Amino acid sequence: FILMLSLTLGTMITITSNHWVTAWAGLEINTLAIIPLISKSHHPRAIEAATKYFLTQATASALMLFSSMTNAWSSGQWDITQLTNPSSCLLLTAAIAIKLGLTPFHFWFPEVLQGSSLTTALLLSTAMKFPPTTILLLTSHSLNPTLLSTMAIMSIALGGWMGLNQTQTRKILAFSSISHLGWMTIIITYNPKLTLLTFYLYSLMTTSIFLSMNSTNTLKLSTLMTSWTKAPMLNTTLMLTLLSLAGLPPLTGFLPKWLIIQELTKQEMTTTATIISMLSLLGLFFYLRLTYCSTITLPPNSSNKMKQWSIKKPVNTLTPTL
Repeated sequence: FILMLSLTLGTMITITSNHWVTAWAGLEINTLAIIPLISKSHHPRAIEAATKYFLTQATASALMLFSSMTNAWSSGQWDITQLTNPSSCLLLTAAIAIKLGLTPFHFWFPEVLQGSSLTTALLLSTAMKFPPTTILLLTSHSLNPTLLSTMAIMSIALGGWMGLNQTQTRKILAFSSISHLGWMTIIITYNPKLTLLTFYLYSLMTTSIFLSMNSTNTLKLSTLMTSWTKAPMLNTTLMLTLLSLAGLPPLTGFLPKWLIIQELTKQEMTTTATIISMLSLLGLFFYLRLTYCSTITLPPNSSNKMKQWSIKKPVNTLTPTL
């Protein structure tokens, strides 16, 4: 309860603050509150995930504080919206990219999600992304749109490519998150409200997927194939939500992607819109694979390992000869 209260408090402090130091303090409260939740299981992988998370977030926070101090040194302003120093803008872009897990600072995110439980992974994918996104929204008018667009296209491409060969559901959802963050970042300098809409809808759909998988304890594609026996109706919901996250019309997930492509076309960025539309097909492939695995109706004991007990091993009755 205390940790969840701290998470809420840290998020509220960051999204309502107008001063760099209070925004930084809110992010630090968030980081310190989520680390015990990641390492709760005391498994070596969970401890490793918590360590990786702490190191990356501490680096990002230090960069953010350094960026705001550099800006205050040159302009005398501690206001978040008054970011005028070019080097501060670059440092802040790097800091927020590390916080969010945008390419090329994405390496920590799939590993941390894989080491966490499904409920903690849900918090890391949704609630923990909200404060950095808010800071990005407040400073979007000062940041370099070309740099943001490049990072966004790289994130969409990498999220699609890396998700193709994954068998762990948490890693698939981690790369899905990286890809969606690319969609949010690409439009942030042109239409920040559209970024918020995309984030809200993404959070809603991801929450639904994580909770469905948590109730059937689905951690791998092989267990997803047999989860229909536990909750058939839940699997139908999971299938529709996955297709929505893929952005297939007429489902909800199609709306933000359509609006983003429309806005990019208005901004005369048709090439960029075409590239990200083509790259989203990579994501569509692994969402369809997840959907197919969730609807498949194999018997519960489908793996060969379960049948090994019935195969009699030949007994060697021959006596060794010298």
